[in-house]
Amino acid sequence: MFAAMLLAISIVALSQFALYYWRAILAGVAAQPVSDRVLAAAHLEAGRMRGQDFETLAGLHELTPDLGPNRSGLTLVRAYYRMIEGLGVLSGTRMPSLASWCERERVICARYAAVQISLRLQANLELAAALRSC
Repeated sequence: MFAAMLLAISIVALSQFALYYWRAILAGVAAQPVSDRVLAAAHLEAGRMRGQDFETLAGLHELTPDLGPNRSGLTLVRAYYRMIEGLGVLSGTRMPSLASWCERERVICARYAAVQISLRLQANLELAAALRSC
């Protein structure tokens, strides 16, 4: 009985650590600068990214080819965005502080997608330059 309880507590603690670590990675990538080309392609202004822009950026991410060896998708970020979006809808006007936190998280997801597009474009340009030099 004690071993099962210790295993359950360990699994919960490890899951919580993994979630916090993944969230820190997400926020770290989202803090990088976004290319002006990506903002122009998505018809966004540099300082005015909103949570709703994630859908536009995710669609643009799907259109951007990934020619490099680092394959990075938006599957987990998309699931996180949907979860936060649902939580924001549920909180609505009853809990404005939770709704504003949800909007901030959605903006982080949108910035993450924009940075991923920028990184893909940069990697593709570098690969094309390397192929031209051969």
